[in-house]
Parts: sequence; structure tokens; C-alpha cells
Amino acid sequence: MLKSSQALQPNRLGEAAIAASRQVWLASLGAAVVTRDWVQTEAGGAFKTLVKEGAVVESQAVRFVGDRLETSISMANSVWKETRRTVESTVKQAADAAVSFAQQVLPRYAAGVRDADGVEGAQVGREIAEAGHAHRQGRPRKRKRAGRTATKRG
Repeated sequence: MLKSSQALQPNRLGEAAIAASRQVWLASLGAAVVTRDWVQTEAGGAFKTLVKEGAVVESQAVRFVGDRLETSISMANSVWKETRRTVESTVKQAADAAVSFAQQVLPRYAAGVRDADGVEGAQVGREIAEAGHAHRQGRPRKRKRAGRTATKRG
């Protein structure tokens, strides 16, 4: 239960609360003035020192990141070149295998078949094989044409 002296004096409680809030207000004003004085007299040198040290740290960080970035770019270029060589080699091997397969298989399967010009399939297969061989040796491709035969369709 409340003390009877406080219960009977409500004005005194209000005055105490007002006095306490005024003391907090005055303390904050005092802190602002002390801070302002410190900034004007001592903080200038401290701030300059902080800026100088920050610039040193920043330049070291930039150098470190630049070195790491240069290393990463160099490594990526090496991987790219190796990948390109591997892909080119693989594609060349696949193309050579396909040409070799066509040279071996087409003449056998094309025997007895004639194209629109009447050229026998075996001849076409040989021409394809010769053209592939000539292309690999840097010579222009030549296609031998057989004479046209007239066929009567009924």
C-alpha cells in the first residue's frame, strides 16, 4: 500500500517527475555541448588519423582484390583455351570418323541404285569418298558425271 504522505501530496509527485525530466533534458544539452567542444578541439586530429588509416587499408584491399582478380581471369582464360582445344579435337575426330564410315559403307549400300542423273550409286559413293579424300588434301572436289541415258517410261 502507498504511504499516506505520498498519497496526500499529489502535487509533489508531479513536481518530482517534472524535475527528473528537466534534469534529463539538461544532461542531454550538456552532453551536446561537451561533444561539440570535443569535436572542435580534439576530434579533428583523430578524424584525420582515421581517414589516413582508412586510405591505407583501402589501397591494400584494392591491390589484394586486383591481384586475385587478375589470377582468376588468367585461370579462366587457360581453362577456356583448353576447353576450346578439346572441343575442336573431339569434333575433328568425330568428323573424320563419319567421313571414314561413309567412305566404307556408302559404296556397298549404293550399288545398283541410280541417282536423278542416272549415275549408279556405287559410282556416287566412290565420288563422295574421293571428294572427302581430296578435301582433306586441300584439292578442289570434282564430280565425275556419267552420260545421261534416255529411259522411256510407260
